[in-house]
Amino acid sequence: MNSNMLPFSDAVPLTAGQIRVQDEDFSVEEIMPVTPCGEGEHIWLQLRKRGMNTNYLANLLARAAGVHQRDVGVAGLKDRHAITTQWFSVYQPKPIDVNWHAVLPAEVEVLSVARHERKLRRGSLKGNRFEIRVRDIDGDMELLERRLTSIAAEGVPNYFGEQRFGHHGGNLDKAVAMFAGKYRPRDRKTRGLYLSAARSFLFNRILAIRVEQDNWNRALSGDAFQLAGSQSFFVQDIIDDDTRARITSHDIHPTGALWGRGAAIPRAEALELENHCLKAYADLRAGLEMAGLEQARRALRLDVGELCWDIDTDARVVMLRFVLPSGTYATTVLREVVDYTETQPDRAQSARNST
Repeated sequence: MNSNMLPFSDAVPLTAGQIRVQDEDFSVEEIMPVTPCGEGEHIWLQLRKRGMNTNYLANLLARAAGVHQRDVGVAGLKDRHAITTQWFSVYQPKPIDVNWHAVLPAEVEVLSVARHERKLRRGSLKGNRFEIRVRDIDGDMELLERRLTSIAAEGVPNYFGEQRFGHHGGNLDKAVAMFAGKYRPRDRKTRGLYLSAARSFLFNRILAIRVEQDNWNRALSGDAFQLAGSQSFFVQDIIDDDTRARITSHDIHPTGALWGRGAAIPRAEALELENHCLKAYADLRAGLEMAGLEQARRALRLDVGELCWDIDTDARVVMLRFVLPSGTYATTVLREVVDYTETQPDRAQSARNST
């Protein structure tokens, strides 16, 4: 499901603009739940990189330390066409004398180096801090500011971004072929990408229907509610004033299914809606169950933390700053703000920067 086909929480944005005209226009900084303790078998490095994908940099670190790339850990993959500040871990139980500043290319700045007891694992982030410049704004600036004010207060639908589905939705196509026995992934990592694409598609389908019905941020009987800032949830059959007040205050959020095997989690009206939404996708549901994934939940609403903005009317530029929790997408926020075009910088790339 192309993101342009997903319904918006409000009217379709009437303001247009361009992102990623330059690498500096898209900046991401990881927010970690822990800091290195100063001792242990792993070296943690905080690096700021430009125009380079995460896997390539992980390979550079492995070669510099004389270890296999599997001994290098990351908390998340970051965009190539951006300025990204992220953490890497390198397994090195013995003392090592590596001048990281010297062995890494000029596009990489070493911000800190310290030892820690554990390897970094995918998903171990608390969140990400974004600074995004949107250029060539075409539209009503007052309307744009009203939209941003609404998003700061109400949040946005928590769609999985297009990145989840691969180029032109190729990951979802491969998942369909895999479930039909017509394709076998080359390794577990690739298989996981296709499973995630299928699961994310089903979630987006549920959320899209609830946005169309204007209940993505309101309670249905039998909804499973996620506690804000937590993965914990509870199911409530009867919706009372206290529940409505907790939703309004963003203390809890309605959730949608991350499909897998096991008994359905919601009940009553919420369960009926999800069954109706996913009735046409029996093959995807069966494939995910056969793959061994378990039923889970994801919040339908995404709160946009610390959202602020600067609008330069003369230059037709807006600078956005906000924080999102791990597993959510900046483009999910951007699509609600502007009808954006993503411009890839025109540069002569060396082999090390290939994706």
